[in-house]
Amino acid sequence: MKSVKREVEILVLSDIHLGTYGCYAKELYRYLKSVQPQKVILNGDIIDAWQFSKRYWPKSHMRIIKQFIAWITEGIEVVYIPGNHDEMMRRFVGFKLGSFRIENKLSLKLNGGKAWFFHGDVFDVTMKHSKWLAKAGAMGYDTLIQLNRVVNFISNKFFGKGNISLSKKIKNSVKSAVSFINDFEETATSIGAENGYKYIVCGHIHRPIIKNCVTSHGDVVYLNSGDWVENLTALEYHNGNWQMYQYDFIDNPELEEEGSNDIDVRSSKELFNDLLMEFQI
Repeated sequence: MKSVKREVEILVLSDIHLGTYGCYAKELYRYLKSVQPQKVILNGDIIDAWQFSKRYWPKSHMRIIKQFIAWITEGIEVVYIPGNHDEMMRRFVGFKLGSFRIENKLSLKLNGGKAWFFHGDVFDVTMKHSKWLAKAGAMGYDTLIQLNRVVNFISNKFFGKGNISLSKKIKNSVKSAVSFINDFEETATSIGAENGYKYIVCGHIHRPIIKNCVTSHGDVVYLNSGDWVENLTALEYHNGNWQMYQYDFIDNPELEEEGSNDIDVRSSKELFNDLLMEFQI
């Protein structure tokens, strides 16, 4: 007997970072199989080209790609908006294949006003002027996420304390990080409001949130879909309302016990050929 899937008009995912050790691909796959979206917006950093290694591409990561392809095959509209970690996809902006297309940004008319979707790295000063520093920071962040998974395993297994986010604690305690996030949100909402948007939907900073903002050009709603390396969140729009989905380990404990024995060590050519076969090219 098949389980009933939740219907979602628009599903927004960002910052999955496939190809990194910090990606919670198994948990994401379970979530993707639980919903039936009409439109899917992949809002950047889906595949992490900065840290991609041909020696690490688990089957669980390939299953995510296969699920996206399955949706496209079903005729579900999938829009890919590249981020900074998958910026190579920006070379193909304007590309269309069936119900799939690649765009730099997206504008949609929703009940209550227009929605503006973009990744958000355009507002990142570090990305503009010190890309090497941003890449170094990304490597450090991935290492921290790996350490965090070990800490959470011990916390849940032996102490029953639940998950602890080391990266959140660090970001919340560093004034420059808090200032960057606030500046990012203020810039995004101000520019969005100035251009007549009611909803501003971003990724990039790994801070899931839905909040009302007051700007000099009117009130807007700022939304960030979070990520799947730290927060395990997604945005859902249905029946005129936005809501934040967050994966719950308490409701899905068995995945925590699964090992990492599904790693395929293959060459870049083999990985590429697998993707071509999935697209049936």
